[in-house]
Amino acid sequence: MSTVHPTIDAQVHAYERNHPDRPWAGTLAGPPEVTGDDMVDAMDEVGVDGALLVSPWTMYRYDASYVCEVYDRHPGRFGLIRPFDHGAADLEAQLEAWAATPGAVGARIVFLHGASAADDDPGIERILQAGARHAMPINMLCWGQLELFARIARAHPETCLVLDHLGIEQPFEPPAPERPFADLDAVLALAAFDNVVIKITGACTLSHEPFPYADIRAPVMRIIEAFGIERCLWGTDWTRATRLLTYRQGVEAFRLMDELSASERELLMGGNVSRIYDWSPSA
Repeated sequence: MSTVHPTIDAQVHAYERNHPDRPWAGTLAGPPEVTGDDMVDAMDEVGVDGALLVSPWTMYRYDASYVCEVYDRHPGRFGLIRPFDHGAADLEAQLEAWAATPGAVGARIVFLHGASAADDDPGIERILQAGARHAMPINMLCWGQLELFARIARAHPETCLVLDHLGIEQPFEPPAPERPFADLDAVLALAAFDNVVIKITGACTLSHEPFPYADIRAPVMRIIEAFGIERCLWGTDWTRATRLLTYRQGVEAFRLMDELSASERELLMGGNVSRIYDWSPSA
């Protein structure tokens, strides 16, 4: 357990079993359910104080009702992030309502791999403008879309953009890609934008080695050196990673990184989340 900053996982998911009252839109590799209670138990076992709970797009698309229920049960443990449909007719009203929702700390845009989107798409513009207006970081899943991310970052310097999962496509089950860090140079180039923060989430799933995944340390340190420790956020991307490692392994792998000083580790594993999202866990 951290002594100065709380330990905060920058991205976890929770979901119920598929049922008619809240049916899944799709399926994600992982257990039949990982409830909010299950997630809290996993965090307690390894001394993680809080987490950013991201409503899982794969199961629930743009419906954040489940994560709001989890927040109501555990209000001190989770900050909430939900994805938005940039084509929704009532997008503006949705954004304003979310900004006023208890526990809400960020929004998310999901760009599917290989999909295209215009830089000046009106819906995307509204989401980015709302992020600036409410000081609400906009998280972006941009696998295969780093050039689009760069153009958006350049056009919206007033909006804090958070690049999900290193900007690098990650597996849902073994094995790891043959060249998992093939796009690393393109990721490092994004450090030039002062409004960009990077989530070092799910990084252990890119390893070809067993715990503690020593082969990811050099590329991870290159990212930290490029962005600066203050713009880097650790996280597990639990539960997407369940078929590749345990939650404890995703936490301890970074606690064991002796390339980081104790103060750097505290910033990476919680301090930066508190500052960037203006949120901290409470008892």
